[in-house]
Amino acid sequence: MTNLGKVHSPKSPGFEANLRRIEIAAILPVKQLPVTVPKSQKYAQIAASIREVGLIEPPVVARAAGQDGAFILLDGHVRLHVLKEMGETTVTCLVATDDESFTYNKRISRLATIQEHKMILRAVERGVSEARIAAALNVDVALIRRKRTLLNGICPEAAELLKARHCPINSFRALRKMKPLRQIQAAELMIAANNYTVPFVDAILAATDPGDLVDPASKKETPGVTREQAERMKIEMANLQKNIKLIEGTLGPDHLRLVVAGRYVKRLLQNDRLARYLDKNHGEILGEFRQIVASLAQPVPSTEAGSIEGA
Repeated sequence: MTNLGKVHSPKSPGFEANLRRIEIAAILPVKQLPVTVPKSQKYAQIAASIREVGLIEPPVVARAAGQDGAFILLDGHVRLHVLKEMGETTVTCLVATDDESFTYNKRISRLATIQEHKMILRAVERGVSEARIAAALNVDVALIRRKRTLLNGICPEAAELLKARHCPINSFRALRKMKPLRQIQAAELMIAANNYTVPFVDAILAATDPGDLVDPASKKETPGVTREQAERMKIEMANLQKNIKLIEGTLGPDHLRLVVAGRYVKRLLQNDRLARYLDKNHGEILGEFRQIVASLAQPVPSTEAGSIEGA
């Protein structure tokens, strides 16, 4: 009879089904916060957020082995410190079923600029005032207004390309001066170079033809950049744009071939005789093979947004 596959037992959940209200005194931190943390801007933002809107992201704890009623704090050291300073004695927690040693914040990505813009818009639409949002984030109201109008003048295609990227607000200021097609090209250049800084976007703007600008008459000579350098920059960026298109066409097949080859190398290294032979006669090649196998085991970065309270 043909074996159609193994029957896998169901995986146990990583967390208890319900949130639990726990005495703060019963929670044991796994690390000591540096004395500089309570003086940091991040700490002030988290404290302001908790005061204004309450605790959004519950701390993560695990039951302490051999200590009835005690819990180990896996994530949320700053939040717990803030609650203690506020005089709170209990906190609602997410209880993990395993005492994992990693920090949960390493598994998530912080809010990208456009994601934060959309959250602010949604909050305003629901009646939350800009002043309250600013108070919750411990920032100036003017900054909230700039984030709220972030995509004014940005075409949807460029916004879609940059939606998960961490771009400074002022980078969008340069993009607004370009026409939609050039905005898309600029976004692709930023992604290809993995560079979203203001100087880089300003360089793209400097290399943009006046005809690709919203207001061609506003184009000014960039200080410290000669006309020849600007022309050379324009040519180099055009070449980079062509290379991006060429790579896009082959990236999928190349990646598939790389994965298949890597899996084959992994199977080879599982052969003890072969591994011993390589170790004895070709140690450098064995080292390279092991690096390939190790790279395949690296987790894919998450694109999920994190809360400001993730500390």
